[in-house]
Amino acid sequence: MNIKDLKYFEERLVTEKTELEGELAEIAKTDTRNAGGWEATAGNMEVDAADENEVADKFEEIEENSIIANQLESQLTEVKAALDRIKTGKFGICEKCGKPIEKGRLEANPSSRISIKHDHK
Repeated sequence: MNIKDLKYFEERLVTEKTELEGELAEIAKTDTRNAGGWEATAGNMEVDAADENEVADKFEEIEENSIIANQLESQLTEVKAALDRIKTGKFGICEKCGKPIEKGRLEANPSSRISIKHDHK
């Protein structure tokens, strides 16, 4: 992969990382017990502890945010790993066979680790 392509994918990945961190910040806070992790919140929702419905709504929102945060955190981890692969010269190389990953696959998902022929989800 040439330097121009690497710069292009690096810019895309940095943009995606920023977007994911922004989305996470809306529904979660950094988890002080887990470096790099996130913990779901209910946002700015204030609750009257005496109102069972409000308490239930807050717990439901935290549960929903937790599911979304886990998915976003997973995507963020993959993006950070792709950025690391750029730094180490391993970006765009299939982890299964060591051959270049198809450019179209990287266009669709720049954090791809394997080529299309090895993706049997």
